[in-house]
Amino acid sequence: MSNPHAQDTVTASAAAPTAVSLAQAFWFWLKLGFISFGGPAGQIAIMHTELVERRRWISEKRFLHALNYCMVLPGPEAQQLATYIGWLMHRSWGGLVAGGLFVLPSLFILILLSWITMAYGQLPLVAGIFYGIKPAVTAIVLHAAWRIGSRALKNAWLWAIAALAFVCIFALRLPFPAIVLGAAVIGTLGGKYRPAAFAPGGGHGSGAKAFGPALIDDDTPTPPHARFSRVRLFRMLLGALLLWAAAMAAIGVLWGWQATVSQMAWFFTKAAWLTFGGAYAVLPYVYQGAVEHYHWLSAAQMIDGLALGETTPGPLIMVVAYVGFVGGWLAQVLGPDAPFLGGVLAATVVTFFTFLPSFVLIFAGGPVIETTHGKLAFTAPLTAITAAVVGVILNLALFFAWHVWWPQGFDGPFDAVSAAITVFAVLALFRFKVGVMGLLGVCALLGLAARWLPGLMA
Repeated sequence: MSNPHAQDTVTASAAAPTAVSLAQAFWFWLKLGFISFGGPAGQIAIMHTELVERRRWISEKRFLHALNYCMVLPGPEAQQLATYIGWLMHRSWGGLVAGGLFVLPSLFILILLSWITMAYGQLPLVAGIFYGIKPAVTAIVLHAAWRIGSRALKNAWLWAIAALAFVCIFALRLPFPAIVLGAAVIGTLGGKYRPAAFAPGGGHGSGAKAFGPALIDDDTPTPPHARFSRVRLFRMLLGALLLWAAAMAAIGVLWGWQATVSQMAWFFTKAAWLTFGGAYAVLPYVYQGAVEHYHWLSAAQMIDGLALGETTPGPLIMVVAYVGFVGGWLAQVLGPDAPFLGGVLAATVVTFFTFLPSFVLIFAGGPVIETTHGKLAFTAPLTAITAAVVGVILNLALFFAWHVWWPQGFDGPFDAVSAAITVFAVLALFRFKVGVMGLLGVCALLGLAARWLPGLMA
């Protein structure tokens, strides 16, 4: 039976929407930057609702085409998708506005929260909130491993790769880049000798719904600026390389090549190219470098940063801004009299070098992708990398559980209250499908209660 309301909606939206100026788009991307909660899945859902269904700036088919490309890339796919659509609509300035405003509100909020944590983190109120949030973060990471694994591990071969990756990082303590490279090699060989096992997975949707004509519709010709040109590609790559080199040189000249900010710039340049599978996949690499190698912050502070990243809008990889702020604050990069400014400088440097590759991949690769509007497929190496990511994320969940349940190490006391909050959070996520924001709020209240009622801490 047909739905009259749906028919009326289609009829009412039969006319194509009016053209959108860059100024109008600016205000939408700014709003999106402040409401983009829910991780990449939630952020992509918000963009689909606003851009495909409600505003009809882009058709379903073109939206999914761009999304499939962004899913293949290293980096935060939701931010890259916003950059892609902004670039397609309003050239490079549109991409810079869309991608930049996806990040900047989160950067400002995280700087503020990082400052509160560093300056007032020992206050009972703040300490109680974080005491409850940390176990929730442990459950959230475990749930992320399950969520990604349920989609990625389609057969025994991929399960074996995930298990091998877990052993490599948990028992052998191999660096994350080595695991990614090994998985890519396995995937390449698997695609050749076992192609069915490494066949591409499903996308984010197969059928396109009719929401009415769109500004960028299925059959809208590719605009001139989005057409592939070898000269334009060369200029884009050269310009990006010069920008990166100029920023690195300026930091090295101003603060020295061995300074904390210089080390951060180089480290997060490498990290930006390793974020296959989303932020959870690269967090173990960030932990290895920031906590174990450079000692910019402690393991407990790293968990605090992930908790803040879960409760703020923007990509979860923005937790690197917290890492930068804390590292810059503790290292006194601008002197002992300016810890806040030192933290702001380091957070800004880290954010710049983390997200620069995302813009380059869209501006340079977008014209190549626009040469065809067929659905992109995951390659066999990327399929294997995604499987390895599941094992890496599981290791991250165990790492958090260890530091939350035994905050003083295995030689110290077991924190039964933290373990109980973790179990509660796991049940809420897996059994009752509670949203992340609601779960964090409840766990924060439980943490406050535990701090205020000493009997619970016995």
